[in-house]
Amino acid sequence: MKIGTRGSRLARWQADAVAAALAAVGHGPCEIVVIRTTGDERPGGTDAAAAATLEGEGKRVFVKEIEEALLAGQVDLAVHSAKDMPVDLPDGLTIGAVLPREDPRDAIVLPEGAECLVASAYCLPATGRIGTSSLRRVAQLRALAPNARFDGVRGNVDTRLRRLDAREYDALVLAAAGLNRLGFGDRISALVPIERCVPAPGQGIVAIEVRSDDERALRALSALDHRETAAALAAERAIVEAVGGGCRLPLGAMALPADGGLEIHAVVVSPDGERMVRRSDRGPTADAKAIGRRVGSALRAAGADRILDEARAQG
Repeated sequence: MKIGTRGSRLARWQADAVAAALAAVGHGPCEIVVIRTTGDERPGGTDAAAAATLEGEGKRVFVKEIEEALLAGQVDLAVHSAKDMPVDLPDGLTIGAVLPREDPRDAIVLPEGAECLVASAYCLPATGRIGTSSLRRVAQLRALAPNARFDGVRGNVDTRLRRLDAREYDALVLAAAGLNRLGFGDRISALVPIERCVPAPGQGIVAIEVRSDDERALRALSALDHRETAAALAAERAIVEAVGGGCRLPLGAMALPADGGLEIHAVVVSPDGERMVRRSDRGPTADAKAIGRRVGSALRAAGADRILDEARAQG
């Protein structure tokens, strides 16, 4: 089967992981097809926040061309970071499987040779320049480093680390999953607890998109699907759908295994970090979507709508 993917190092790692998993269950070898997306064409195109400025397209800029190739039969599977996928998939496409989730937490990375100050919160410098292009992270982390300056940072993980080590930044905030998968796990200075910075919906999850009527591919993927992770993703995407969130908005959602079911935490924070709405719920795994919708409705009822509307106006 042909696997469509973006060309970044992390995207290639994800596609190779899917190919290896398929080969392990007797469905190989696969061919990796690199597809350049609209998001990749923009300056700083590897950064979700930069590409999301394309009005009306948002996350779609990272998947549009790959999904078109999938619908046209040019590839059989499309591999994505789940957090980059819009909630609404094109007609005829579905998520066929997800791989086991990597650590979903956000990570603080300091320049090489720098030491974490004991008095700092999770190694976040109290002052100085912190690099992250995620409004969700900035809004939540301001409470931990109110006097720091949060600035956008462009480029892939390697580029960002080089800029950090050149002292353009005093710290970076990156997804632990990407660092671990690319072999940079030893660069993590601290992991931010989920209760202090709720990750992006789908963070740490590799999702495999497929044509809904492709029975051969769906059968092959059934052996790969990690049910616990799939339930968590379904709940988190249901929250996003319920509140109308997107990749540029300060929305965090995380579903964790608990007592044989799921425990869901979600937060919407004003861009300045001053106002925050948190809601949580739990229930059986089989009800993942319903629990997610319930949490999303609770967020809206508590005032998340107003915060998200203001964030959209500023974005």
